[in-house]
Amino acid sequence: MLKVENLNVYYGGIHALRGIDIEVKEGQIVSIIGSNGAGKSTLLNAISGVVKPKAGMITYRGKEVPKIPHKIVELGICQVPEGRLIFANLTVKDNLMMGAYLRRDKKNIEIDLQKIYQLFPRLEERKDQMAGTLSGGEQQMLAMGRGLMGNPDLILLDEPSLGLAPLLVKTIFEIIEDIKKMNKTILLVEQNAYKALSIADKAYVLEQGVIKKEGNAKEILQDKSILEAYLGKAH
Repeated sequence: MLKVENLNVYYGGIHALRGIDIEVKEGQIVSIIGSNGAGKSTLLNAISGVVKPKAGMITYRGKEVPKIPHKIVELGICQVPEGRLIFANLTVKDNLMMGAYLRRDKKNIEIDLQKIYQLFPRLEERKDQMAGTLSGGEQQMLAMGRGLMGNPDLILLDEPSLGLAPLLVKTIFEIIEDIKKMNKTILLVEQNAYKALSIADKAYVLEQGVIKKEGNAKEILQDKSILEAYLGKAH
């Protein structure tokens, strides 16, 4: 579904991504794990057109991805950014509707809105509330719901558990699995390596802009060196 080949990204003189190759197959959850500054968010930003690569190829369903972000959204790729970036001065419902801004199938938008409310009952309860007054967990749900309102086939999730209490982290990961059941494909960037590997089909370990390991997520979860480096414990 998505293929990234020999991707190189620079920030000034810093070589942030070095020859990255990844593949995401339809219907999978693919996790990218790594420490802070490894280049995880940069990779998602390159795929979604926010960052311009110096070299490399990104293809989606066999065709090269355009360089303009809104054209990428129209293809069926949506990024839920790190830090949520919700519209604080709009209501919850208006935030969700902003996610459907580029859609032309207007008659299906209301149907999808009800699906979002089923997935996130808390958002329906607070649909007329200003988004800036929501808790961190509710804002994360809103950011994910807004992304889903674009009706994407591929969702790029950037650090969805960041800053959330453990109970909410559990809820967010359960919701990610529910999203997969909606026939969505997910590329997940996440610092919580254990949770990310637990729900993923495939995983990549990114270190200092380089893919150091890739493979079946459950097998990587059993890798002693990964456990020590990212989970703080030996096998």
